[in-house]
Amino acid sequence: MRAKNRGYENLLLVLLFFTVGSVFFDRLSINFLFPFMREDFALTNSRIGMVTSALALTWAVSGVLLGAYADQSNRRKPVLIATVIVFSLCSFFSGLAGTFAALVMARALMGLAEGPILPVSQSLMAFASSESRRGFNMGFIQASAVGLLGAVLAPAVIVPLASTHGWRFAFYCAGIPGLVLAILLAMYIREPAVDEKREFAPLMAQREMPFTRVLMSRNIVICIIMSCLFITWFLAIAAFGPAYLIERRHFSPAQMSIFMTVLGISSVIAGFAVPALSDRIGRKPTLIAFSAVAVCAPLVIGYFQGTFVILCVAIFVAYLGYGCSAIFIATIPAESVPRYFIGRTVATVIGTGEVLGGFISPMFAGFSADKFGPAAPFVIAAASAALAVFASCFLRETAPRKDRLVVPVPTVASDPAVG
Repeated sequence: MRAKNRGYENLLLVLLFFTVGSVFFDRLSINFLFPFMREDFALTNSRIGMVTSALALTWAVSGVLLGAYADQSNRRKPVLIATVIVFSLCSFFSGLAGTFAALVMARALMGLAEGPILPVSQSLMAFASSESRRGFNMGFIQASAVGLLGAVLAPAVIVPLASTHGWRFAFYCAGIPGLVLAILLAMYIREPAVDEKREFAPLMAQREMPFTRVLMSRNIVICIIMSCLFITWFLAIAAFGPAYLIERRHFSPAQMSIFMTVLGISSVIAGFAVPALSDRIGRKPTLIAFSAVAVCAPLVIGYFQGTFVILCVAIFVAYLGYGCSAIFIATIPAESVPRYFIGRTVATVIGTGEVLGGFISPMFAGFSADKFGPAAPFVIAAASAALAVFASCFLRETAPRKDRLVVPVPTVASDPAVG
């Protein structure tokens, strides 16, 4: 039975890796296409921020609402499949947009579809994960997937397609993988079975516990703060980096693609290595160290001088800080609340971060870039990461102790972080 469970755990890990990765392939593709779209939509930095913010706002709302519905109704699989199909179709709609308003609407609809995918995926993974691999699994399907498909493959595939066939054709191609994945999810994913949940009967008895009580725990409050700060950091780099490299640092489209690919390779490695490290040395020290590393990444893009090769090496090292994101977005919340609340808690951590860090901060960064200079978003990003270092110092440790492999899922009575 253990081998069977481990086999499903690995299968789920691979499928959710590509599912979450395809979400961010679609979401981040537009950032590499902004230079090609600038003339058609008269894109200013403010308008780029508005497009990014529209998706983030609807992402946040649907993530919380549909994430809660999936948990409460135990219908994670149909919610996941339906949203994967819809966001794939929305990529086609982005390619059909003829006006700036239509483009904003297409991205807002995509955000509605994509919002619940990450929290639902992390909830499924939490049920299927062995305790000793929880940090690795949750980091792998989030940070590594985003890095490989969103930051490595997206520029490597999308930029050449846009250069040769136009940005609209690139959007059409970006929607295809999700439709294939929806079929695979329907074939192989299963809901957490009733007999699996019986192992957590004491926790299921807490279904009537107010969710607000869960959210007021110290760890969850800090994770929400860090989510806001790191999404600000992430989107400032993703939304403004490609255009800045071409227009201000005078990279060719090919150089920009290589640079962003190197950044993506760094995030792939950090995405599984940093959470795996936290399984061994603890969540808190890992977050403090790699949040500090993350401060350097936007400064490399905005200010660091050197040859192209040196810049690529510098961004590879600095972007390793991205690997800590899955720890405060998913792993610590999963270890700090009863499993019944994992999906909703992760969705709330992400959703709040998307509203403040994803909706408000890109517009603020865009306006700042137009008023104070194009490097302003990177100053904002560096300051956000620095604040995340400070916030992480107040976390309570949740990782398994080295002398035991299993950490009991906390209850209201036993968890000092709740109540």
